[in-house]
Amino acid sequence: MKLFYTLIFSALLNFGYSQSTVNQYFEKIRNNDAALTAFFSQMPKGGDLHHHYSGSIYAEPLLEYAILSDFYLNTETMEILKIKPSSGNWVLFSVLKSRGELDKYKQQIMEKWSVKDYNHVDYPSDKLFFESFDKFSPALVGNFGKGLLELKNRAKTENVSYIETQLSTIPCKINTNDLIDFNAKLRTLATNRDEAGVIQLLDSIYKTLLKRDAAVYAEDFNTNFVTKLHNDLKIDDDRFTMRYQNFVLRFMEPVDLFKNLVVAFISANTSPLIAGVNIVSPENGETSMKDYWLHMVMFKYCHSQFPTVKYSMHAGELTLGLVQPEDLTWHIRDAVYTAGAYRIGHGVDMPYEEKSYELLRFMAKNSIAIEINLVSNEFILKVKDSRHPFSLYKEFGVPIVISTDDAGILRTNMTEQYVLLAKRYKDVSYANIKQYVYNSIYYSFIKDEAVKKKLLENLELRFKTFEANFPSK
Repeated sequence: MKLFYTLIFSALLNFGYSQSTVNQYFEKIRNNDAALTAFFSQMPKGGDLHHHYSGSIYAEPLLEYAILSDFYLNTETMEILKIKPSSGNWVLFSVLKSRGELDKYKQQIMEKWSVKDYNHVDYPSDKLFFESFDKFSPALVGNFGKGLLELKNRAKTENVSYIETQLSTIPCKINTNDLIDFNAKLRTLATNRDEAGVIQLLDSIYKTLLKRDAAVYAEDFNTNFVTKLHNDLKIDDDRFTMRYQNFVLRFMEPVDLFKNLVVAFISANTSPLIAGVNIVSPENGETSMKDYWLHMVMFKYCHSQFPTVKYSMHAGELTLGLVQPEDLTWHIRDAVYTAGAYRIGHGVDMPYEEKSYELLRFMAKNSIAIEINLVSNEFILKVKDSRHPFSLYKEFGVPIVISTDDAGILRTNMTEQYVLLAKRYKDVSYANIKQYVYNSIYYSFIKDEAVKKKLLENLELRFKTFEANFPSK
């Protein structure tokens, strides 16, 4: 904390003539998209903390790989597979090319793998977004290295110095068939909000998982996948750093989700490169809604076993009409109060949360940062401008970080997030924006304080260089 505020105060509160001039220019161009884009393209942007690896790769290289590898394409759904299924309209890319049909399908693929040319009429935006992952995911297999380098190079070009990406689930073959009865038991206890009972059952399952070598799966993932990729590719350099979050999938049955969560926490606890843990998948899914509170208790339990592991949580990625009104009142609350999240991802339903002012004050007091994803929230939830709770978080002093979410699918970048921020929220000053950039390093889950310190110091130098470009007259 002391290091952070020393740098923040020197960078933000001790306004030099250069920064004052930058602020004047910023206010002058606030309503000019092109000028703002040029401004923010050059401005240092710190870190991207809400970042999904698979959703951040642009569709073009994935499609190119699928064509070169001659995958099968489902000409109805635009899914791809390496091996042809027994049913469905699956055609090799080489066959489509020989028929002269490849270009036609390329356009259709781009429209299903990303938001390219989306017309906001033919298909629900949230379904298009979440369904896209399964369609292109076979092209990701074996290409993690190329993808990481794509993300690194794009970040450096865009003056982003840190990415904390949700890279992959952890493969785990622990057989839990004999534990299947625990699913119903856990859900019954969760229905009655019997936290003590849930924790008692989780403790029994946890001990069983340890005996079945949960730690072995975590170590294999850390050593043979993450560390090997990171080191072989030389991801970190003087101008860029990357760390990784493990994640689990909300739609799984309780025992299997908990199994994966335990392995994810063990992995994060034992690797300097694994910064934390998260939970993903549509928050309004049937299982996600039914088991939400149970998932929060699972995180709380795992944290009791691994108290140094940090975790951000997708919470409140909901809006009126997507779920019943009463289901908008408790997701962020449970993520904060029950699970003990260190950061909240999205947090869009905050205005509907029960005792939202109290919750906002708690987040501010306890430095629980909010990850704001403007393009994502607009496309998936149709929430933007004054309907977005950004101003609420700002008013109550909740630490804010600006993120992209899934830049590849959404065909966006970090620059666009700041352009929208400046245009939509007129009370956001250049000093505010600069603080959000510093927040993106300070509230990162980087474990090595020396690495975090270096990133903050580098950020300060970058801002000095950036601000020196603006003449005093």
